[in-house]
Amino acid sequence: MSFSQIGLILLIACVVAMLSRRFRLPYSVGLVAAGMALGFVSQAHSPQLTSDLIYTVLLPPLIFEAALQLKWRPFRRDLPVTLLLAFPGVLAAGALVAAGMHAFVGWGWVASAMFGALIVATDPVAVIAAFKETKVEPRLTLLVEAESLLNDGASAVAFAILVAIAHGANVQASAIVGSLLWMAVGGSLLGAAVAGAVLLLATRTTNPVVEITLTIIAAYGSFLLAEHRHMSGVLASLAAGLVVGNLGHKRAITPSGSDAVIATWDYIAFLANSVVFILIGIHVATQGSRIFSATAAVAVGLVLISRAVVVYPLSALFSRTRLKVDMRHQHMLFWGGLKGALALALALAIPDTVPEKSDILLAVCAAVAFSIFVQGLTVPWVVDALRLRLKDD
Repeated sequence: MSFSQIGLILLIACVVAMLSRRFRLPYSVGLVAAGMALGFVSQAHSPQLTSDLIYTVLLPPLIFEAALQLKWRPFRRDLPVTLLLAFPGVLAAGALVAAGMHAFVGWGWVASAMFGALIVATDPVAVIAAFKETKVEPRLTLLVEAESLLNDGASAVAFAILVAIAHGANVQASAIVGSLLWMAVGGSLLGAAVAGAVLLLATRTTNPVVEITLTIIAAYGSFLLAEHRHMSGVLASLAAGLVVGNLGHKRAITPSGSDAVIATWDYIAFLANSVVFILIGIHVATQGSRIFSATAAVAVGLVLISRAVVVYPLSALFSRTRLKVDMRHQHMLFWGGLKGALALALALAIPDTVPEKSDILLAVCAAVAFSIFVQGLTVPWVVDALRLRLKDD
């Protein structure tokens, strides 16, 4: 993107932020709508969306910032629930979507599996923003955000394995399991190690500017190093954010530096989200009327069905334990499973040798647009209908 395009996007983001607050609309919805308008008006001069831009530049700070805000104790307490929803849940939902696209649309198994793997990743940005406005129960916010971060990692790992298989990698079960463990466990441990090293350096300074810079190094350094080692960059950034957010303020980062770090990362997340959602809107606009095609409709339907098939049965496994998930929370986990940046970034990264690539991009755009404009807009109503607001609100 050129500097003038970046300036235009930031100006649009500021105007949309003010209008969204004034009219009480989800910020992400306004950004996507603005992006679509920009795409329709001047498609030739609009910023171009690439996989590297989203995945390598914009995704790491979004993952890191969200993890930075998660408190370890409640995150650990509900980890069995979120891990089950994220990893087995991603596998089950992705398989269902893949089988459906193969059966109803006629895609090959490789294309169907890739679409299934990438589309089950959820993006909590619009939902969490609505939660902050309506002040919902803290556990629900944690479940939505933690599950989203974990299933982003699971989805990216599954997609990477499928791409490797498409390129002729070993398809034996032992090799796939080994790759899964290397990417998921290795990425998480590497991210924690990078964060630990950064915090060790932070103990040598009391300069907030240096402390902020070190956290940026942790976010991007963990991601890039993990990807270079063929591990999961998403899980590496997630682990790094958790370590910095929960250990940094205790000893390594000064109190003034901690406040500055949080404020800086709030701003970085605002910038990244603004660019991501405006670019998503531009890309949706490029699909034109195709977004209302039968393929798009089937994709949206399968995504919704797969989400329901995963959330309700897996949550039911905890019904007789202290981790029981309230049925109202299950409804919100289902309806709040929005799609966003990661799905589109992975779709753009599909090898050109996959003949259905353009159709997959269409289906992803349709699923993202539906989730943002239909699910995202109705989240506040669903919160009220389910009586999820805090009593003192």
